[in-house]
Amino acid sequence: MAEVRAEITANVWQVTAELGQLVGEGDEICILESMKMEIPVVTETPGVLAELHVAPGDVVQEGDLIAVIDES
Repeated sequence: MAEVRAEITANVWQVTAELGQLVGEGDEICILESMKMEIPVVTETPGVLAELHVAPGDVVQEGDLIAVIDES
């Protein structure tokens, strides 16, 4: 299992992936918004999106868990 965590404090603007979706390295999971800038959150590990811990409108802090990727 690989964890995807927020790199900055931001608002979740859009969630672009769905639970159970097969994702590859570099695929976008969601888009964060901070100071009018859009920051894509991408996977570093291929696998299946097993858990999604954010929804549009949520606020995440640096280090918060966004998603879990099942690598098996």
